[in-house]
Order: sequence, then C-alpha cells, then structure tokens
Amino acid sequence: MRISLTSLRGRFLLSILLWVTIGIGAIWYSAISLFTAHVEDLYHEELEVHVRELAGLTQLDVRGNPRLSRPLSDPRYAVPLSGFYWQVTREGYVTLKSGSMTRGSLDDGIARSPEILHRIEAGPSGPTIAYGAIKKTAGAAPLQFIIATDQRHLQRIISNFTQELSIWLMLLACALIGSGLAIITFGLKPFARLARAITDLHSGKTGQLEGVFPDEIQLVVANLNAYANGNAAIVERGRVQAGNLAHSLRTPLAVTTDEAERMLENDAASKSARVFLAESERMQRQIDYHLARTRSGGSRHGVGLSAKLMDAVPPLIAAMKRLHPSVDFHVKGNASHAPQIACDPEDLSEILSNLLDNAGKWANAVVEIGYELHGDAVDLTVTDDGPGIAPSQYESVFAIGATLDDPRCGSGLGLAIARDIARDYGGDLTLAAARDGGLLARVTIPTPVGRT
Repeated sequence: MRISLTSLRGRFLLSILLWVTIGIGAIWYSAISLFTAHVEDLYHEELEVHVRELAGLTQLDVRGNPRLSRPLSDPRYAVPLSGFYWQVTREGYVTLKSGSMTRGSLDDGIARSPEILHRIEAGPSGPTIAYGAIKKTAGAAPLQFIIATDQRHLQRIISNFTQELSIWLMLLACALIGSGLAIITFGLKPFARLARAITDLHSGKTGQLEGVFPDEIQLVVANLNAYANGNAAIVERGRVQAGNLAHSLRTPLAVTTDEAERMLENDAASKSARVFLAESERMQRQIDYHLARTRSGGSRHGVGLSAKLMDAVPPLIAAMKRLHPSVDFHVKGNASHAPQIACDPEDLSEILSNLLDNAGKWANAVVEIGYELHGDAVDLTVTDDGPGIAPSQYESVFAIGATLDDPRCGSGLGLAIARDIARDYGGDLTLAAARDGGLLARVTIPTPVGRT
C-alpha cells in the first residue's frame, strides 16, 4: 500500500504516529521518573532504618569496644560482598564490620553528626549509597555508625523496570498504530470506491457514479451525477441546435450559390459573380467545418468517453473500399488487442474517416492502419504508398480550406477537423514521410484513466 503525505491516509497516519510517539514517550518518561523516585525513597528509608537499628544494637564492652547485642535483621549483611555493608567505629577502639565486608572498609567521614546524613562513595564492591550518624558515649570518643548499599542494586531494579516498561509500551504503540491504520483503511474505503467509480465514469464504462456511499459522500455523488447528466444533456442539445442552424443555412446558401453560378453566364456581372461565388463557397466551408466540430464530443475533461479501435475500423474500411475500390485498406496487427481510447466513438470515426479518405485519394495501391501504445497514450497511424508531400507542407495543409493543386483535393477541411478533434482530447495529429514512401498521418490520443 503506497502512502503519500499528500493523501488523507498519509496525513492521518502521520498524525497517529506523532500522537502515539508523544503519548508513549510521555508515559515512558513519567513512569520511569516516578518509579525511580519511589525506589530511591524506599532505599533511603530502608538505609535510615538500618542505621537506627545498628545504633540500637550497638553496645560497649568493659573495655569500651563496640559490639552488637545481635545481628541485624537483614541477612544480606552477612553474605560476603553482597553489596550490603555496615560498620561501627570508635576512635581508638576496635572497628566492627558486617560479615559481608570481607575486604576494604567504609569511609566514616559521613558519620559526623547525630543527624543521619548520606552520600555516594566508594565501597568494597563499587560505588555505594552510604548513610552515617554518630552517637555520643560516656567517654570522649563517640560511636560512628555507617550503613551502605551498592548503587548497582538500585540501578538494576530501575534498569529492569525500564526494560520491561519499554517492551510493553512498544507493544502498545504497535497495537495503537495498527488499530489506527485499520481504522483509517476502513474509514477511507468509501473514498477508494468513489475513485474507482469516477474512473469508470471517466473511461466510459458507466454513465454516472454507481454504488452506495456514506451520508457524508452521498451528497457529493448525487451532485456529480446531476452535473454529469446535465452536462451530457447540454452538449447533446447544443449539437442538435447547431446542426439545425447549419441545415437551415444550407438551403439559402445553396440558392445564393446557384444564383452566383447563373450570374457567371452574364459577362457584365461575371466579376461580381466570381466574388459572390467565392465568398459563398468560403461560407459553405465554414459551415461544414463548424458543423463537424459541433458534432464532435471532444473534450479531454469530459466524462463517459471510451472507444474501441475494433468497433470503429471495420465499418470505415468497408466504406472506404466502396469509395476507393482500387486501394487495399487493411489493419496492421490484431485490432482486437488494441487498447481502449479516451475518445467519443463518433469523434474517433470522424478522425479516421478523414484520414482514410485522404490516404485513399493519394494511395497507389495500399493504405495501412496501425496502432502502438506509449505509456498512457495510443498512437494511431494511417500510411499510404502515394507520392507524399513536401515536408514544408506538413503544417500548411492543416489550415481550413487549404488544398493542393490537384483535382483529387477536397474542400480542405478533413485534416483541420481531424487535428482539432485530436487536440480536444489532449492529443495531436502530425504528418511525416512514410518509411517506404508516401505519407504517414499519426494521431496521438490518451488512453482512459486506469485502463489499458
């Protein structure tokens, strides 16, 4: 699944990722901070208790040396190098040490006040959290009590908690992101169906958007369908009205042309008649051109446009063989395999009929129709084996009314109409020399969106 930040799916997913990252990060940091503070408080409270317990159990013998009436309640102080140590000192007397302190000693500098003080200092097995206090005696030298615990024990507890918390929070983050992605996918499914429906509409598979959509989208779908139907009705009505107008003008124009031809027989009025007739013929060409353009449904922004080459070519070839019986018209390759073309079928027939008729007039024996797919466009080619034209005329023959000095030339509208229709669909019509002589006309028209 391709995700882009320009899509709704990408934006929603990015928002979820940011929210989960911030939320999980805040939980991780605050939980560790609270747990660390809580564990440290417990450790400090425990050490203070043991300092007081040690002071309560310490007695002086007859010589003034300190001794314990019984061992401390925590057995870890008896395990060698366990990381739990105590020490009782009295200047000038024997120093008492816990059974765990098999080497080294604790710095009694921490025990300098009746109040319990603490600090981090070096111990027998690494950095320790040491608590100390003093207790005055009947003699001159007070008793100094020190309790210490290796800092590694506290750090191990915090590290284990951090590791387990991180694992569970990562699992929670994955679950949240996964559920968010599932919600996004489910929530945006109607938009995917809407996109497919629009693609079907644009490619001509359907005449309107089909399907049942959520209420929030259904109103948009209804309005788009209404617009598509209304647009189709307007275009069709415009075609009919333009055709009616053109047909209504043809009769008086035909009468005018006939009268001009009659005036040519009168020597006195022949000059005016020639001007009159030339202008009438020009008007007729313009009417024919604009009528053909009005019949065209060409618009690359239109909907419901799709044509198959196999449907358009056979009837055109049949008609051309009747018009040019000495020319062999055939399709290069299998037209049934040709892709769909984003073009109104009538417009495709208009383009091909003009090109085939023009090629049939100039061909010696063969006219060939070919097609080739290039990315999202189709190239249709019409090639004849005639004399061709000079490269300098490749563009000039597309002008309305442009003809060559040859009786085979028609009204000069066919190529102009074919190119205009092709350009309406975002394509083009160009001319070039054929490989084996003659002329090659190439029409480029996009394929429907999502179709090949």
